[in-house]
Amino acid sequence: MAKSGKEKEETEPSTRCPADFEGTEYERLKAELSREQELYLRALADFDNYRRRVERERAGSAHAGKRELILPLLEVLDDFDRALEHLGEAPEWMSSGFDAIYRRLNGILQAQGIVPYESLGDRFDPARHEAAGMTESRDVEPGTVVAELCRGYRWGDEVLRPARVLVAQ
Repeated sequence: MAKSGKEKEETEPSTRCPADFEGTEYERLKAELSREQELYLRALADFDNYRRRVERERAGSAHAGKRELILPLLEVLDDFDRALEHLGEAPEWMSSGFDAIYRRLNGILQAQGIVPYESLGDRFDPARHEAAGMTESRDVEPGTVVAELCRGYRWGDEVLRPARVLVAQ
């Protein structure tokens, strides 16, 4: 059944702008829609920036918290280093127990990405070394690390604790 002209007008959407929306009213609404869309996109971008900043701060806080826990453990590891040097006269059961605890603590730190680095023979680098003193040496050129008093540690690419060293003068 064919639709009459009047029925066709009522059921199909018109592609023409009604008289009310012609000219300036239409342009005003179009500009308002554009402004609202821009505000929406800015709010979306602001929220995304906020989310990223909060995530960075959370990761930084977690890192700082781990650092506070790890630094004292490094001092315990230093104590183990000193104790193991003097266990020559101790019974075998005692030295093997100390060695097992030392290896376990070292393994826990390495699992977290914390590794010691060697400094002996390297050029003094203030980013990696803390000079505990200077000493006369004719065997190496000045500015070379000749003794490591306390081992340095890295955590990924970051120096967690600089090595305390003696430097040739």
